[in-house]
Amino acid sequence: MLNYWLIKSEPDTYSWKDLENEEIGTWDGVRNYQARNNLRAMRLGDKCLFYHSVTHKSIVGVCEVCEEAFMDTSYGNENPNWYAVRVKPVFAFKNAVSLAQIKENPNLAGISLLRQTRLSVCPLSQTEFEELLRMGDNDEL
Repeated sequence: MLNYWLIKSEPDTYSWKDLENEEIGTWDGVRNYQARNNLRAMRLGDKCLFYHSVTHKSIVGVCEVCEEAFMDTSYGNENPNWYAVRVKPVFAFKNAVSLAQIKENPNLAGISLLRQTRLSVCPLSQTEFEELLRMGDNDEL
């Protein structure tokens, strides 16, 4: 079964362009237990919406989980409490979908992005995922 996620990053720290340039990116440095549990729940092939947080506040692309959860050593320690995944870009959105647009859409009233604003890895329903694709004029999936 395919799952859907929204992953957030500050574009000054790690942007969509960085992921495209790397071709496979490591989603690490998550230090929130709920977000960590979401990383652990990700499976190969799951689709993720890439959200630029803080400055741009918009969904800019779709990526796919290409390696399931493994121990995160981004801070140099071997702490088994933290995990990372690897993702690869699928496509950039034709039109970025802003946080303001998401808030205005009644079909997205329950989206975790609006309920848990500080959570960096959020689950999405298939309906939410498809609505966000539609809003960005994307028909690739």
